[in-house]
Amino acid sequence: MKQLSGLDASFLHLETPEMPMHVGGLNVFELPKDYRGDFHEDVKAHIVSRMHLASIFTKKLALMPFDMANPVWVDDDAVDIDYHIRKITLPKPGTMAQLETYVGRLHSSLLDRSRPLWEFYVFDGMKPGQAAFYSKIHHAALDGKGGEALAQAMLDITPVPRTVKKAEPRHGAVYQPSVNDLVGAAFRNNLAQYWKLIKLLPAAARAIGDLALPAKGEDGKRPAGMLKNFKLGPKTPLNVAITNQRAFSTVKISLAEAREIGKAFDGSLNDAVMAICSGALRRYLASRDALPDKTLVAAVPVSLREEGNTELNNQVSMMLLNLATDIADPRKRTREIVKASKAMKQTLKSVKSVMPTDFPSLGAPWLMSGLVSLYGRSRLADKMAPIANVAISNVPGANVPLYLAGARMTTYFPVSIVVHGVALNITVQSYDGNLDFGLIACRRAVPDIRDLARMMTESHEELLDAARRVAVPVEVKTSVAIKAKAPAPEKSTALKASKTAASRKTGTARAKPASTSATAPSRAKAPASKKAKATAIGKPSPATRSAKAKSMSTTRTKRAQVPRQ
Repeated sequence: MKQLSGLDASFLHLETPEMPMHVGGLNVFELPKDYRGDFHEDVKAHIVSRMHLASIFTKKLALMPFDMANPVWVDDDAVDIDYHIRKITLPKPGTMAQLETYVGRLHSSLLDRSRPLWEFYVFDGMKPGQAAFYSKIHHAALDGKGGEALAQAMLDITPVPRTVKKAEPRHGAVYQPSVNDLVGAAFRNNLAQYWKLIKLLPAAARAIGDLALPAKGEDGKRPAGMLKNFKLGPKTPLNVAITNQRAFSTVKISLAEAREIGKAFDGSLNDAVMAICSGALRRYLASRDALPDKTLVAAVPVSLREEGNTELNNQVSMMLLNLATDIADPRKRTREIVKASKAMKQTLKSVKSVMPTDFPSLGAPWLMSGLVSLYGRSRLADKMAPIANVAISNVPGANVPLYLAGARMTTYFPVSIVVHGVALNITVQSYDGNLDFGLIACRRAVPDIRDLARMMTESHEELLDAARRVAVPVEVKTSVAIKAKAPAPEKSTALKASKTAASRKTGTARAKPASTSATAPSRAKAPASKKAKATAIGKPSPATRSAKAKSMSTTRTKRAQVPRQ
């Protein structure tokens, strides 16, 4: 029996029929050549053999009496595998659009909390040699990084499934813990969380003060004014109260091209993802005459997980990022996003160590559930300015092909969560040389989500073109500079020639003294020594001054002998 952390349990308390709090993924598989089996049955057998590798498969919730605190996880030894892994046949012709529509409908319904909080669906009826797999798992059980750990338990890196150690025999688990056990666990957990909170308060107060308060001036005082680093997003059609109906669409983009975009603008892959989303959102809102003058703000999940931690719980927080949608030029927009992203990362460094993932929970289920219900029923999201306009998440994945029950996975489209006030979520998963975008939205707020998906592709192509143009001017400037230096002597020669011609025309040209050629040093001589060069650069020697004086005297004599006209 393990009590849920405050962060894990918050996904339970915030859940309403309009806001299901589960996440998932849509995968398309290539079946082995000449495959004649039943992929649904093969997947069931495969999952059964791996269930002991991930506790999420056999854990269910045990609620506290009167919902006084967060629930606990208990073992379920009677998992109904036929309920949890189901088969769906798509109607002909079995297109990707049909699959996306079906996933949107499945993602709209709540999970049964009396069972382990997961469901899998296997789709057939697609193109010959293809099958699809949709997973649905409650966010209280795992975050994006936890999903990676779950995938490692289920998937293989070769078509032949690896051999795993068999599950150890388990004793019959208690179906429901006693009231005394539950209440005792609740009080022990809360006392531990209060103690952690007390120890964390000084550091947290300093971090919050540095982030929120305006910077000190030269006099050491803080000016009065609004809190820094906090700006509400503009009102858009995406920021409304939502229904329980979902629309889903997918986009696939080359990972190498996305990295090329990030590198061209001195940014990261994540910056390129944000820039692609920003360009698409700008196009989408502009096409509906709803593009605000202020920039959109994205809510970006950030992982708090330590390196090597593979627990299937939530260790994540949220940061805000300006998307620069008020800038039309894609290059300027991307540079602004890179700048904002670097500032966000710097902020995260200063607060990451004090961000709690657990906190006291006495009374939390009542309070949180009541507030979210009031917020949804009152439709405050339709009236209030949003803290964020859209949720965007980028989850790193495997760079090699993965296999499930011998079938090769070709896509890894994430399916995430939307909430009141933020009716669109864009989640990206990198997989096998591509970025797989999953766009999930309230169907009433974004009925034309496939238009937005198409604009994601257009935004990517625009940025890729801009990125490749960024590097071109560097080469052009270099070549121009080299060419500009080469003609310089010709310009000087031409100038001299024009002056000489003008001089002859006016009759002012003089005869060149004979002594000049006689006394001038020959240019064909070998280079002078270092000592001779130093003498030439410094003061002239007595012999040189004497020769120069004699030459000037001879010149004057010859000029005197020339008869006047």
